[in-house]
Amino acid sequence: MTMLKQVFRLLKMMPKVMAAATPGIGPRMARGRWPRTQGTLTAPGLNGPVEIIRDSWGVPHIYTKDEHDLFFAQGYVQAQDRLWQMELSRRVSDGTLASMMGPPAVGVDRVMRTLGLRRAAERGWAQVKGEVRAFAEAYAAGVNARIQCEPLPLECSIFDVSPAPWTPVDTLARGNILALALGGNHRLELFRARLLAEVGEELTAMILPSHAPNTPLIVPPEAMNLRGLRGVTKLEGLDQVDALLGDPNIVSGSNNWVVHGERTASGKPLLANDVHIGLSLPSTWYESGLHGGRFDVVGFTLPGVPMVVLGHNGRLAWGMSNLGPDTQDFYIEKLDDPKAPKRYEFKGEWHDLEILREEIPVKGGAPVPLEIHLTRHGPLMNGVLGPAVKPDSEPLALRWALHDSAPLLQALLQMNVAKSCQDFRAALERWESPGQNFVYADVEGNIGYQATGRIPIRAAGHQGMVPVPGWSGEYEWQGWIPFQDLPATLNPPAGFVATANNKITSDDYPYLIAHNWFPGYRAKRITDLLAAGTKHTVEDMRRIQAETYSLPAEALRPYLLAAVKPGDALQTRALEEVKSWDLHFETDRIGATVYQTWYITLLRHLLSNKLGKELVERYLASEYERHGSMHMPWVIGLMEQPGSEWWNDPKTPGQTRDDLVRRSFTEAVQWLSQRYGADPAGWQWGKVHTVTFISAPLGRLGPAWVRRAFNTKTLPARGDNYTVDGSSFLWSRPYDVVHGTAMRMIIDLSDFSKSVGVHTPGQSEHLYHPHRDDMLEMSQKVEFHPLLFTRQQVEAHAKGTLTLQPASALAKG
Repeated sequence: MTMLKQVFRLLKMMPKVMAAATPGIGPRMARGRWPRTQGTLTAPGLNGPVEIIRDSWGVPHIYTKDEHDLFFAQGYVQAQDRLWQMELSRRVSDGTLASMMGPPAVGVDRVMRTLGLRRAAERGWAQVKGEVRAFAEAYAAGVNARIQCEPLPLECSIFDVSPAPWTPVDTLARGNILALALGGNHRLELFRARLLAEVGEELTAMILPSHAPNTPLIVPPEAMNLRGLRGVTKLEGLDQVDALLGDPNIVSGSNNWVVHGERTASGKPLLANDVHIGLSLPSTWYESGLHGGRFDVVGFTLPGVPMVVLGHNGRLAWGMSNLGPDTQDFYIEKLDDPKAPKRYEFKGEWHDLEILREEIPVKGGAPVPLEIHLTRHGPLMNGVLGPAVKPDSEPLALRWALHDSAPLLQALLQMNVAKSCQDFRAALERWESPGQNFVYADVEGNIGYQATGRIPIRAAGHQGMVPVPGWSGEYEWQGWIPFQDLPATLNPPAGFVATANNKITSDDYPYLIAHNWFPGYRAKRITDLLAAGTKHTVEDMRRIQAETYSLPAEALRPYLLAAVKPGDALQTRALEEVKSWDLHFETDRIGATVYQTWYITLLRHLLSNKLGKELVERYLASEYERHGSMHMPWVIGLMEQPGSEWWNDPKTPGQTRDDLVRRSFTEAVQWLSQRYGADPAGWQWGKVHTVTFISAPLGRLGPAWVRRAFNTKTLPARGDNYTVDGSSFLWSRPYDVVHGTAMRMIIDLSDFSKSVGVHTPGQSEHLYHPHRDDMLEMSQKVEFHPLLFTRQQVEAHAKGTLTLQPASALAKG
């Protein structure tokens, strides 16, 4: 029985879930938990009064006289709108989910405790000093004031949860969750090792194109014999974590660019950012304005984290995309006793394991004991990956740079108050995990790019691609890429700089950042459009963010059209739709659906010719698909090689490239007609390619009418896995969107009041709240609301004002 099915059995005993999903009853239940947004509240811990103005989209704009009160109020309002999201995230990061959800969540807790996100946060908090420490404490005090002053979210009642006081360590652990969600190279190492063991190096290098052409894959003999992992098709422990966090995806998602004033209509820079991530309800992001002391900043942050992560102040703007550096390695350890280890070998000597003994509290059951074994490389992971990992598998320790990284709070502080590009770049030296691509611009007209992250320098012969021996000392990390050597540029000659998770270094760059870059289709489309104009406006930036033109389809369609000879009227019409298609993945395009279905069918056949059906399904449906869509360049390259042996089907001797292209088209049309009807009018891209924002965990449980209450409505989705406006689906399960654009912003440095933004689905997590999904359709249409900055703007859009008073003011009254 899956985790979700077990949870549903638990929830069937909770009538509040059914009541919350019932029209009439549910809205009345939920409304009593909505936050106060008008009037006056007393909040112990403030130094003075705080004014919080909510605008038409539910965004709070906070005005204070001092900085302590600013972050107290930010904690208060974030907890007003997202306390349940913060509590769920805390329980995931700490490994205490089972104390709320019972035995089905024990597997998640085992993984998270072993990974040590909480341990990393505790070590990080000991490093935080001075005013940034005071700000984090003020933020936590504001969260706790909200817990005391207002009703708890409905989900807290459903699960019978009373949140413990929030702490700054919880804030740091929240950031570590993001680092985990944006990482995931450990999965790819294990999958590559299994492929090597089963199909060999040549085929592995072709279908996992993760290193430079003609570069041999250096694989230690020891790593080729991961006997306990051979044939493993799933890693249940990690899969359960992904069900809550979304699939980790190290190479896809997010675009950002900045354009110099020489190429804009205003003569000042424009900055655009759209962040792609696993889609959820509530939104990953939270929007706010902070005005007090040195802070005059607007933008987006993570619930549970103070300050602004993406946005602008009065002098500077910035955005980021995932760099995707390889900061995780598995090491194969030698233990003294595989069944009850106490020591491990390193350079011919035996060292004591650090053994942590913990208990996982379980709702409705006895605590579950857990032993965590730590080597110099990190925790041994075998016992928490899942039952599919055999008992005799080699001990695997995970080294992760997160545990050597400083917390981001100091970087955030310096970023939020930076006055120039020089100030901002200095702040980025403190941004260590997760590694990111930052673009930035100041009002003086400067633009810049900086890669960030604590990225290991590996020993010669260690490429970070498969597990390596940990006992020999030959594959140890040799330090970190110096910040001054990370890729960067200021005022580039092209007049713009853009990133889209693509490779950012030339082949002669002296350090290894990553092997697994996203194919550069989004980056090329963005740069082509930027290069084509010299008078760019905010509207031009919006059009680029909305781009659904497919460069892969541009490359592949000619082969399809040249090879296919329709066999009947339906195939004729389907081919005509592809021929007349403008190569944009818009929701009304029929040709987009026919092309995409043909491509998936062709891909399956190509893989089956060499790998066999079982391994094909593992390739498409296992960990690999969580690492992007790197097969596309390989398929395009094969199309240029009609004599390649990949086109040969052992079951169909003499099959040519064009034979397989035709066969795949015939099967694609048949599949579409069986699934969506015999009339291609029903094959529009937006009818098959849809998105639903799912609320964790209640939106995944129970009958459809319950899920509908907790989730958003289902909408047609634009774009695909390779377009600038990305809406990605899993290749094994087309076409439901699981990963896409979660926020967008465009900053005009000639006049910040012209800047715009949006995130999806909305500001609030509260069931039936008007701001729970009011930005959903706006975002899907690539529309925006003003990113309000000036007090005049805020007051013009004000919908409610809440004043927080210190307890001392009440006493004086």
